[in-house]
Amino acid sequence: MTATSTTADSARTGQDWRGTFGSVMMGSLAVPAVMLDHGSGAYVWDIDGKEYLDFLAGIAVNSLGHAHPVLVEAVSSQAARLVHVSNYFATVPQLALAERLLRITGAGPTGRVYFGNSGAEANEAAFKLARLNSHGSRTRILALNNGFHGRTMGSLALTGKPSMREPFEPMVPGVEHIDSTIAALEAAIDDTVAALFVEPIKGEAGVVDLPEGFLAAARSLTSRHGALLVVDEIQTGVGRTGRWFAFEHAGIVPDAITVAKGMAGGVPIGALVTFGSASGLFTRGQHGSTFGGNPLATAVAGAVLEEIERAALIDNAARRGAQLRESLLAIGSPLIAELRGAGLLIGIGLSEPVADALAASALRHGLIVNAPNESSIRLAPPLIIGDAEVAEFDRRFRAALTDLDRQGA
Repeated sequence: MTATSTTADSARTGQDWRGTFGSVMMGSLAVPAVMLDHGSGAYVWDIDGKEYLDFLAGIAVNSLGHAHPVLVEAVSSQAARLVHVSNYFATVPQLALAERLLRITGAGPTGRVYFGNSGAEANEAAFKLARLNSHGSRTRILALNNGFHGRTMGSLALTGKPSMREPFEPMVPGVEHIDSTIAALEAAIDDTVAALFVEPIKGEAGVVDLPEGFLAAARSLTSRHGALLVVDEIQTGVGRTGRWFAFEHAGIVPDAITVAKGMAGGVPIGALVTFGSASGLFTRGQHGSTFGGNPLATAVAGAVLEEIERAALIDNAARRGAQLRESLLAIGSPLIAELRGAGLLIGIGLSEPVADALAASALRHGLIVNAPNESSIRLAPPLIIGDAEVAEFDRRFRAALTDLDRQGA
């Protein structure tokens, strides 16, 4: 038996997989609390057979839940035809997905699509797009304090979290971070700005909404001064907030959006979609990716988006999000101070800094949620959830809160 198979066998039988993790995985990753084995719908099971209700969905990635037959069929059928051909060649799934994205984003015939492999790669492409909008005098790129756009060097420069940037300084130059207020927008945007990057809801900050009217003001000011408005829809896109994309709630049209996470239901993919005149900024050879737009990822993404549309999962996200909010408010816990977000991206603002303890308590009760910071719990379940999953969430979350109260946390 090989060393690899020995490790796999010991992990599957519940032996010391945590020790194995620590000895083989880079130190940038914390040792996980659980090793998962398989899933179905909104549920997953660990290697010991314990069941969990997954209300994180791979951080807003598993749009169709786990092992959805549409995704399984798309993977298997495309893998039997073509997995990868490089970007020297076009494939049917690639072009079909690009056409679908131009339709559902509203970018239309003047829009264009660039495919990468992740949200960070999509934001790197958008960063380059901003640089191409410099016209010599436009040297500034704006992003928001406490925003998150990725961990590659360009996307990290855009990320408004100093603690994440400082170990890797000096950053890519030219980026300034401003507060998420209309007053800050008005003070910062002038003819020297090449682009403004915004998340319509700050996911990694704890699912924090932008102020009312912020995106409309951003659109007006960037248009007036010739800057690009780039909306990071990596976490908010693909139906999660009850619209295809969160910018639609504000009634604006951006110059570009970045998309990833839920687009292919768990298969890695990212995309930059441009609107109008921004579509002409990139020219041949200025950007590319070996794996970007490969037939496997684009075929799966096309199938996932088609199923979201066919099964009316965007309406379901809006309906189930409202249902979850009602459920959370009905709990009546003084720990639940506020609810943020939209659709099936919900932030629970806590009155005490006990989010890590609450997420751990939830996990013990078979419920997967996330604590992006000490005062917030993030919910991002699959778009397929129904009455049964909402009721089960309510039961398990109440139990987690009760246990936390007993512990005096």
